[in-house]
Amino acid sequence: MSDWFTVDKIDDETFIISEYRHWEETHCYLLNGSEHSLLIDTGLGICNIYDEVIKLTDKPITPVATHIHWDHIGGHEYFPDFYAHQDEINWLNGEFPLTLDQIKEMVVDRCELPKGYDVNDYKFFQGNPTKVLKDRETIDIGSRNIQVLHTVEGSLNSPLKHLLG
Repeated sequence: MSDWFTVDKIDDETFIISEYRHWEETHCYLLNGSEHSLLIDTGLGICNIYDEVIKLTDKPITPVATHIHWDHIGGHEYFPDFYAHQDEINWLNGEFPLTLDQIKEMVVDRCELPKGYDVNDYKFFQGNPTKVLKDRETIDIGSRNIQVLHTVEGSLNSPLKHLLG
């Protein structure tokens, strides 16, 4: 299953970890600071992104999602500590507008799944963030400060959070 992810190095402290084998082609971004690493998005969760990320940093890793769609938070399950924007906490606690069966159907129909993967094992991540983020808040990872910028996007009438460094 290791060919699920493609890793591209932007510079010594910034990596793109991509999932090209599904329709959304999610791109996750690892930003390494001197004290912590911030993983922006964690993909579908079909394969363990943690195993890829620990090859790229020896710092504690905290994921945060640009928005709470299944293809951006699926790998959150591999991290005990994660952040989420205040306007999307409800989606992490059972109010996501699609059912797990609808998501599984999309995964089967629109992904080139790894050999041996059983879609019945797929889960939609639910949980409580260790930190709730607000617009214009700054995340300090040591030698890098990342500012949270809240934007609104029309897909599924959901708020979309972009984190820019």
